[in-house]
Amino acid sequence: MRIDLHCHSTASDGTLTPAELVRAGAAAGLDVLAITDHDTTGGWDQAAAARPDGLTLVRGAELSCRWHGAEPAIALHLLAYLFDPAEPLLAAELIRLRSDREQRAEKIVEKLRADGVPITWAEVQEYAAGGSVGRPHIAQALIRAGLVGTTTEAFASKWLGARYFVPKSDLDVFEAVRAVRDAGGVTVFAHPRATVRGRVVPDRLIVELADAGLFGLEADHEDHTPAEREQIRALADQLGLAVTGSSDFHGTHKTVKLGAFQTAPEMYEKIVSAATGVPVLG
Repeated sequence: MRIDLHCHSTASDGTLTPAELVRAGAAAGLDVLAITDHDTTGGWDQAAAARPDGLTLVRGAELSCRWHGAEPAIALHLLAYLFDPAEPLLAAELIRLRSDREQRAEKIVEKLRADGVPITWAEVQEYAAGGSVGRPHIAQALIRAGLVGTTTEAFASKWLGARYFVPKSDLDVFEAVRAVRDAGGVTVFAHPRATVRGRVVPDRLIVELADAGLFGLEADHEDHTPAEREQIRALADQLGLAVTGSSDFHGTHKTVKLGAFQTAPEMYEKIVSAATGVPVLG
């Protein structure tokens, strides 16, 4: 059983539409695929309508969170699975995050244009194709303008990583865990030891999150070294948390392929059994 629990579509910053994503998952030989766009459930209905026979769809989202126990606060992501999207508190927070994400992107474009960079907000919106606008769409505009060659280069400090960086609003991580739990879902800490992305949180925070209802840790991920994966597994075992593996697929924004990293069937079953918000499809 091949299970990939972390995939993105054009509903946020992937390059495949939700329908294309589920078809690509089936073509890649997956049995289970989770759609986890950033701070949105906007791709759920399209993915469900296009789901091929034989592919089970897990509906989820990747939530932008922050831990305020360090100075400055540390950004982190939670994968939220099988929650009720109509639960008022969580639904309101997702709307707020999407609105902030769009305002942030527009501010970045304004800063770039003030320095003479030949991109427009209308162009960036076109790349988003009706989904939530994010920095990868600005990166596409920079690539089109011939200023960078890849999304990775666009995210470097010369461009979106520092010079044209604009902070964004996030959920307090403890509030996010509680909100997802109250909506009948379960949370998994996405790439918790990805030091290549910047600062990571201490183990003591993960212990506190486990006490607050965190369900699992994503261990097998392209941004984790083998040693980091083993550290995560050991901590999850100590705390009684589920362990997942996922591609974090974004299409052409990243080189990683669907199913490159996978979740063990027994861990997947734990997640499904614990969630009461919405069922899996398939």
